[in-house]
Amino acid sequence: MKKLIFTLFLLLSTSSFCLSEVKTLKVYTYDSFVSDWGPGPSIEKAFEKICDCDLQLIGAGDGAALLAKLLLEGELTEADVVLGLDTNLISRAKETGLFAKHSKTLDLNLPIAWDDDTFIPFDWGYFAFVYNAKNISNVPNNFKELANQSNLKIVIQDPRSSTPGLGLLMWIKAAYGDESNKIWKGLAPNILTVTKGWSEAYGLFMDGEADLVLSYTTSPAYHMIAENDSSKKAAIFDEGHYMQIEVAAKISNTDQTELADKFLDFMLSEKFQTIIPTTNWMYPVINLDTKLDKAFLSPKPKNKRLKASKVRTIPLRLGIWYAPLMITISPVIVQTRTVSRSGPSIATNPSSVPLELCD
Repeated sequence: MKKLIFTLFLLLSTSSFCLSEVKTLKVYTYDSFVSDWGPGPSIEKAFEKICDCDLQLIGAGDGAALLAKLLLEGELTEADVVLGLDTNLISRAKETGLFAKHSKTLDLNLPIAWDDDTFIPFDWGYFAFVYNAKNISNVPNNFKELANQSNLKIVIQDPRSSTPGLGLLMWIKAAYGDESNKIWKGLAPNILTVTKGWSEAYGLFMDGEADLVLSYTTSPAYHMIAENDSSKKAAIFDEGHYMQIEVAAKISNTDQTELADKFLDFMLSEKFQTIIPTTNWMYPVINLDTKLDKAFLSPKPKNKRLKASKVRTIPLRLGIWYAPLMITISPVIVQTRTVSRSGPSIATNPSSVPLELCD
């Protein structure tokens, strides 16, 4: 009996030792990435097959809320890698001093050159308003038509917590410069509500609560591929479409440096990148033309670089023009009571990356 107990003790001790040897990599990302229908589950399974580790993908709200979480945690963050910030947040993220530079040679398939030494792209797309063609026949061709010549109801996201929400601010500012406030005043009666994140907004659209929702030109691909439904369309605007590139980077004080680097390498592999289009519904950052579903081929706006004279009108701090926006649409927010009032004010400096309009 004693021998049996001793043997069981050894087995349990050995098992505990083996379990303690399994390394854990913690990756902060946004909620939709880790959802059952997002890329997270497939990516976790694929990476764990090659890393001999436990990959923990931790949702932290939408993209802008993800940065807010890092700002609160500072050097005490448990993250080893952060995945899901975008080009509008890069400069502010670098100011935290939390991210390590990489030494990788990147072979990317992007509409623009990429030379950032810290953040690595993993997908990209264009912001757009998505509508149901069965319900709308007179589709607006630009912001002025949407703002001044229609009674269409739209759902947008809060720029303090959502990267699409912030992207809309940047889009209008990039397209209209000093006339942006006029566009916002025109849009105010059309805004049904302002949601905390993309998922809430798209859910309202799918429930028939709104005519259009701020999303991406690639969003209709989901309905075509997953639902065999071609009624969802992206409205292509005359002003062009603002580009978003989503990025990832390693935390500088991680104790899993080698594993974090391995994950970033995996992120640019064909295995990871083939998962992205039909789970995150964005374009891959490597050339997958032969494997990319034709639903992603249209509409795909052509790239047009903004001139410096327009870029300089975009301020360094979001609060400078977020405040007038909130004054403009505050009656809508007060009425619906669905906007996040307590979201942190995210400071951003987009000057470190090219601002893009795409027509």
